[in-house]
Amino acid sequence: MRNEYAADLGLTEADLAADWHTQFASWFADAVAFGLPEPNAMVVGTADPAGRPSGRTVLLKGYDPEGFVFFTNHLSRKGVEATANPYASLVFPWFPMQRQVVVAGRVAPVDRTTSEAYFTSRPRGSQLGAWASPQSQVVSGRAELEESYREVAERFADEDVIPTPSHWGGLRVHPESVEFWQGRAGRLHDRLRFRRLDEGGWIVERLAP
Repeated sequence: MRNEYAADLGLTEADLAADWHTQFASWFADAVAFGLPEPNAMVVGTADPAGRPSGRTVLLKGYDPEGFVFFTNHLSRKGVEATANPYASLVFPWFPMQRQVVVAGRVAPVDRTTSEAYFTSRPRGSQLGAWASPQSQVVSGRAELEESYREVAERFADEDVIPTPSHWGGLRVHPESVEFWQGRAGRLHDRLRFRRLDEGGWIVERLAP
């Protein structure tokens, strides 16, 4: 199974914006305009203290010059690993556009006010699910989850505002590198990476495909 990438697409240093977040905003807008399903879906990679990796797809919920934000149960596998080994990778797999964005950086929790504001904006069913599901834990079956959901729904039946669980909140990946990948013919893909320098500031590097 192999697809040949378009010969007329490319990414040069002159094409890049002055900073990674402006470039990401441009490519993200392209992904939305292209009609990709859930263009904010990204693969989040974490690892435990022994270096054993794990990955899953989550939804990006915000980005700014400080980094990329998503929300999760802090007691889930990714939450526990991001706490014990606070580094992560993100991959935006925009394959129909022959593009990827690959991020690596340090993870830190967002402030509680931000987490609560986002939780309040979620559909009520998603709020109840955050209370009901012991994310990443082994359960006996679907019936256990549905019973837990019913119990939570009954518990908060008279509440107009469901409180944010203490174990739930946002994580921000503060990037140390952000790579923009454009597919090219003959597998000579363009890979341009913004990399943060130890002394401050960023440089752009071209990586071999």
